[in-house]
Amino acid sequence: MKNGIYKPASAYADDGLACLRMYNIDDGKIAWRDIKRMRLEEAEVREYELLPGDLLVNRVNSRELVGKAVAIPSGLERCVFESKNIRVRLRRDLVSPEFASYRLLAAGSRYFTQNAQQVVGMASISQPQVSRFPLPLPPLPEQRRIVAEIEKQFTRLEAGVAALRRAQANLKRYRAAVLKAACEGQLVPTEAELHRQRKTKSAQLETGAELLTRILDDRRKHWSGRGQYKEPAPPDTANLPPLPEGWTWATFGQFCRVQGGFAFKSADYVKEGIPLVRISNLVNGRVQVAEDTVFLPSSFAEANREFQLRKGDVLIAMSGATTGKMATMEDDLPALLNQRVGRFVLSSAELSNSKFISFLVQQISAKILKDAYGAAQPNISAGEIEEMPVPLPPLAEQTRIVAEVERRLSVVEELESVVSANLQRATRLRQSILQKAFTGELLQHK
Repeated sequence: MKNGIYKPASAYADDGLACLRMYNIDDGKIAWRDIKRMRLEEAEVREYELLPGDLLVNRVNSRELVGKAVAIPSGLERCVFESKNIRVRLRRDLVSPEFASYRLLAAGSRYFTQNAQQVVGMASISQPQVSRFPLPLPPLPEQRRIVAEIEKQFTRLEAGVAALRRAQANLKRYRAAVLKAACEGQLVPTEAELHRQRKTKSAQLETGAELLTRILDDRRKHWSGRGQYKEPAPPDTANLPPLPEGWTWATFGQFCRVQGGFAFKSADYVKEGIPLVRISNLVNGRVQVAEDTVFLPSSFAEANREFQLRKGDVLIAMSGATTGKMATMEDDLPALLNQRVGRFVLSSAELSNSKFISFLVQQISAKILKDAYGAAQPNISAGEIEEMPVPLPPLAEQTRIVAEVERRLSVVEELESVVSANLQRATRLRQSILQKAFTGELLQHK
């Protein structure tokens, strides 16, 4: 066994020799990505070179990942290994490297989790701990037959997993396509079309422009904000595409305001109380109270009523790497809003469909996320969001669009649940194959 090479940053170069790190070991395979290269003397290369059949074992990592391993395959580019890994050169007349690698994949995590040392947030293992790893050893020909059977069954399993991943991606694309069609007037017949089809013409058709006028009138009449009422600026439609008949362009600021949260002090955090919704709580379009949720004393709720969240609230991340990420408050639980998260507050709940507004937010969310990607300090202000142009259909059409979206997405969610359950089943099946392999049952059950 040998620990890997350590070199200062000055030794790394684009034209150097490939150096495998802990990130290049993934699920018992070499993950040839983000390869670092370093300039080395030939003597150093010979000392730290990885040869086909060597085992590469990760010796420093988080506790659940330390000990992950891979057998070096033939045909790999000439490479060395860095100091957070151990090279194990096996007696090839006694053990198949692939057999040992699969054994580590099956039982290494449990063994090393129990035996690793904890050092400042990281776990580490030593060469003696690797040497004591229990390896049930059948005759070499049987090892090879077991490896061949594992790989045959894994190949079939991976083909099924790949198909499930494709289905998962297709469902995600379909979800996005449904929301895009909903916000472009392509999902259901427009009110104008239905109005022409009705036999009676007594019912009056309200257009999106007329609805927007009603919203603005209602907002002006019931204004209770600070200072004198200021009319929100309309959108600049010069370069905007045409809309379906009966729709109009508006800005978020014309029918809602974006309210930022409050900068609560970390010194006030408690173990139990009222959840504080931060960016980390915006998960897959929903507000989730996860393990990293922080809490404030329950007494803060009454004193900060303007920052209390309600069921149906639409939220958006306003700073950080995930600027633009949005989520909807689906649970009716007491919670407070953090300063880096914005909430869309409708001017009139009777004149706007909050779920349709959430669809519009999802559309602009994707654009904001894309624009924020790569920015040094991505952020967006409430004012910038309120100035964004969005399409506004008649209220009755909003209601029909929401019903159709929910119908379609309910089917998507059922399918996503089935796919997720089968992916979990595939993970269990993979472990079952490995368990049978190392208890002598795999070849018996062919």
